[in-house]
Parts: sequence; C-alpha cells; structure tokens
Amino acid sequence: MTEQAEIDPTDRKRGSGARLVYDTLRDEILNLILAPGEIIDEAALADRLSMSRTPIREALVRLAADGLVSMLPNRSTIVAPIDFLNLPQFFDALTLMYRVTTRLAAANHSPADLEAIHARQVVFSKAVAAGDSMAMIAANREFHLTIAEAGGNAYYTQLFARLLDEGRRILLLYYYPSFESRLPHPYILEHEAIIAAVTARNIEECDHLARDHADQIVAQIQAFIAQDRRQHPTL
Repeated sequence: MTEQAEIDPTDRKRGSGARLVYDTLRDEILNLILAPGEIIDEAALADRLSMSRTPIREALVRLAADGLVSMLPNRSTIVAPIDFLNLPQFFDALTLMYRVTTRLAAANHSPADLEAIHARQVVFSKAVAAGDSMAMIAANREFHLTIAEAGGNAYYTQLFARLLDEGRRILLLYYYPSFESRLPHPYILEHEAIIAAVTARNIEECDHLARDHADQIVAQIQAFIAQDRRQHPTL
C-alpha cells in the first residue's frame, strides 16, 4: 500500500486544519495505509501535519461519527476494526441500500444527475481498463453514491456512503490481490444496465439490477474470505 504522505504545512487549500486532518486520515484508513485496529498516535500526527492537537481531536470526532475510528475510554483512538462477526448484517444493509437508492434515482433523477452518473461510469471504466483495482474500488463508490444523490434522500445517501466505505476496506483486503482487468468487465456491463434502467425510469428493473449487482459483490467478498480462511485457518 501507499506510504503516508508528508503534508506541506503551508498547503491549506482543502480547508481548515480539522478538515485537512480528516481528509488525510480518511484516505489513509480507506486505503488501508492505517490498518484496522491500529492506534492513531495523535502526537506523531500533530508533528507530521505541523498543527496543534485541537484540530486533530475535532477530525477524530468526525471520523468516529463516520464509523472509521473508535475512541476508547482511555482516550486513545484506533482505526475501527472490521466487524467480521456481523458481516451478514452488513451485507443485508448494503444490498438494501443498493436497491432503494437505485429505485429512487429512477423516480427522481434530473438530466444533470444522468450526466454526473455517466461521468462517474467513465472514470470507473478507465480504472478497470488500466488494471488499477484501488482506483476501481474508489470509482465504484462514487458511481453508486452519485446514483444515491440522484434519488434525493440525504439520509439514504449518508448511510450508503458509510456502508460503501466499510465495503471498500473489505474489498481492498480481499479483492485487491486477485483483480483481473478483463474487458468487457462484468461490473462495467452491470453499471451500464443500471444507467439504462435509471434513464428509462424503470423502477422495478432498477430494483432487480441493483439487487443482482449487490449479490454479485457480496458473493465475491464471501468467496475471498472463505478462501483466505482455508489458507490461514488459525487466523
């Protein structure tokens, strides 16, 4: 994985100090630069980013609300572990959000929404063609969140974002080493079918396609986890 980047303390284009810390840690958590369960050293982070502990604490509170870090009673903070015991519940919630957000997009999208969805699909397709699995996973998140935004329910979009972020960490653990950039990639074709159904405002077809798409992703994750457990039975 990518090493932690040194941040130029004069570069504050991304916003306030707390925003900079949030963006930095979020990227490192989602890309597994910071591993699940790893302790976040606030003092080292303050030195690396050349800032006080106050914006760091503010960013950690926000990351905790996102479910990306856990703040322990002893005031230490760790990267949120992946809850493998509750994966069935996670998969159920993820599948439901794929379905409901795609249905809403079919009902409520605007022409501008369709343009944004098509643009996300282009980015996703380029990542697949380049064989860049990390970029593909990130682009897949943005594609489905853009569909969710087209549905117009901010609560669903926020919940879906959290689920997709958790799924992104799992995919990087298991999908990243075995990625194949074959074309036409099945996920590209599935995305294209979803776009067509959303464009046609075919709500039932959107529900069917989104469910199948989610089922494919869940089945693939489950297969990778099962294979890993067979290879490392003591873990």
